[in-house]
Amino acid sequence: MRLRRQQLRPPHAGSPPDAVRNLLAVQSQEFPYARWTLAQRSSANDSPIVTASDVERDVADGIILRTHILRPTWHFVHRDDLGWLMGLSADRLHQGNKGMYRQTGVDEDAAARSGHILATAVAGGAHKTREELAEVLGQAGFPSKGLGFVYHLMHAEISRVLVSGSPVRSSGGALKQTYALFEERVPGSTPTPPTPEIRDYSLGQLTLRYFSSRGPATVKDCAAWSGLTMKDVKRGIQVAQDISPGSLGTIELEGIQYHLAAEEVESLANEHPLAVKDPALPRVDLIQCYDEYVMGYSQSRHFLGGVAPYFPEDNGPMHVVLLDGRLAGWWRHGFSGGACQLDVRMNRPATAAEQGALQREVERYGRFLGMETTLL
Repeated sequence: MRLRRQQLRPPHAGSPPDAVRNLLAVQSQEFPYARWTLAQRSSANDSPIVTASDVERDVADGIILRTHILRPTWHFVHRDDLGWLMGLSADRLHQGNKGMYRQTGVDEDAAARSGHILATAVAGGAHKTREELAEVLGQAGFPSKGLGFVYHLMHAEISRVLVSGSPVRSSGGALKQTYALFEERVPGSTPTPPTPEIRDYSLGQLTLRYFSSRGPATVKDCAAWSGLTMKDVKRGIQVAQDISPGSLGTIELEGIQYHLAAEEVESLANEHPLAVKDPALPRVDLIQCYDEYVMGYSQSRHFLGGVAPYFPEDNGPMHVVLLDGRLAGWWRHGFSGGACQLDVRMNRPATAAEQGALQREVERYGRFLGMETTLL
């Protein structure tokens, strides 16, 4: 059910922006793998497939924006949602960064001055890379490297001064993020704290979108994902019932209450929900370790069937191999000679049918990249 609600199974999203809208926010600190996260949800196994270039185009056009939000970490967010979502998140993000602001000298006055300098630098569509903004701040007497620079930049993002611009390619071919003026990419968004009524409505929207796309999930799952308090999430569930009556339902499993799309309750309550064998199995999915199928849960992440994210000590791969929806190994990509090589390590020897399913996923990844892709 989670695979289907997250659109890793049909019905898929119509496009990468639609996939982002469904999930509301998609963790994206590893941009190359995060592109694949959106393409997976927008493409069936057969061609045509959404490509890396398609996702990059949506990011360049500003339909999909990438910024620090929620916990905080990098996320993809649709431009139509970023204004109100940042309004809901900003105070908690600044509060969470308070110690580092103090340590790095990012006080209210310094942040206002650096924010003005950064805004001026990118105004009028003059998108700039991190390195270019470091030079701008350095010339103005602000830190141009280290944590001081990082937190001035993050403060400007959270304060709705900066947001992602059109990516550019380095001389070596790597894609690099740029920064743009928030008000130019998200027009009409005001960087003022929301009124209590608007905040309540935002809580309702967040919980409705979260449980509709990730349910069944718990209040603790949503709180950990969103960075909000459990009190806020419970309030959001109440408001969601007013915004969209009957859209969410609940069910108790092993003494724990789960929230989910109302139309799924009967299916989940069925004593034998998997009685009909899926002819498409076995199915292998190569997902990033920060995929919402992993990071969308905390209290109930154990349904994944293993520990993720996982950070190997031997420099092994850390991204997640799913076999019929459950953790079955680890993978990563590498590039050489204009081709992609996938390092895939299963937790146990694959059967012939499972190896065939893996090969089909490798071929799908190659079509996404637009290059020859093979298993190491």
